[in-house]
Parts: sequence; structure tokens; C-alpha cells
Amino acid sequence: MTVTAQLVKELRERTGAGMMDCKKALTETDGDLEKAIELLREKGLAAAAKKAGRIAAEGLVESYIHPGGRVGVLVEVNCETDFVAKTDDFQTLVRDIAMQIAAARPEYVRREEVPAEILEKEKEIYKVQALEEGKPEKIVHKIVEGRVEKYFKEACLLEQPFIKDPDKTVQTLINEAIARIGENISVRRFVRFERGEGLEKRQNDLAAEVAAQLK
Repeated sequence: MTVTAQLVKELRERTGAGMMDCKKALTETDGDLEKAIELLREKGLAAAAKKAGRIAAEGLVESYIHPGGRVGVLVEVNCETDFVAKTDDFQTLVRDIAMQIAAARPEYVRREEVPAEILEKEKEIYKVQALEEGKPEKIVHKIVEGRVEKYFKEACLLEQPFIKDPDKTVQTLINEAIARIGENISVRRFVRFERGEGLEKRQNDLAAEVAAQLK
């Protein structure tokens, strides 16, 4: 199949990869657009792995306030140089990550940050649920493992489906940026605020305390 300029343009728009990389990927996949996208993503993963150990101490602290002021986010995303931090490509990535946090409500950046006691509590809940559903005990362990993986995909930012393209994770989004930019990129930390969050619980706790004192 002939690799046309239009096909190269479409691949570039969908992946953000360079023109020559797009042309090469299409040539290697005989003009199959979906296979070319997958190939570029695989190369992005390989490039990211090579750069993962490099120090990334520059970058940006980005804020995002959702219209109406109900949700606010602060996130720190690091790269290797101040030059890259000032590029449109990197700044767009950081804004997308801030919006992801606002919309998808992650609790942690990566699965390694989930406290052991939280993880054990989740596992116990999933075990009880599986048994109450009548699942055979011999497969409960596998069921728990599967539900833990689902928990990570919901609670950990890097494993969440990207809100603008659910076919890729946030980590894949970052890996693709690493491949384009040529520097290690890392989300260091974030904080998410939602108006009124936790107030109802605190009010309920206070009411319970008062009720207990009156007994």
C-alpha cells in the first residue's frame, strides 16, 4: 500500500509523533493506520524506559480551576530542562494531566504509593464480596487479584484511562510525550480540592459524638 501524505498527516495528528517517524511506521506496517499507531506507542514505551532513570528536576506546577470554582487542582510535573518546561508541547501535557485529575479523581500518582494498610483493607473487602456472591473459595484469590487491578486503574493517576482518549492510559500519554520531547517526564505529586468535600462526613461525625455524650 502506498503511504500517502494524507495518511502521514492523520497519523501525526493522532499520535503527535514526528513526520519521519510516522512515515517510517506506516511503511513498516504496510500503510495500516491502527498498526502504525500501536507501533509508535511501543516505541514510545521503549524510549520512556531508557530515560526513566534520568533525573527530572525541572518542570511546572500547574493549576486548574473548573468553571464555577467547584474543583481545583495543583500538580507538579517534572522534566529534565527548563527549556523543555517552556515548550508548548510540555505545557499542554501538564494541563491535560491537571484536567485528568480534576475529572477522574485519582487518589495517588502510582500504585507504589498506595499504603499497605489501605491495600490490605481493599483485598479483605473484595474477598468478602466474592464469598458473599457465592464464588468458589478456590478462585476467590484470582477474583481478588482482578479487583485489585481494577482498583489501581481507578485510584492511581498513571493507570487511569486518559479522559481525552480512553484507549490509552495517562502513563502512555506521558510515554508518548517522552518519545517526542526526548526527556524524562515524571508526575511528582498533586492535590485536588472539591468544594464541600468531607464536610458532610465531619458533620455526621460531630452529630454522632454529641449523641453519644447525651446518652
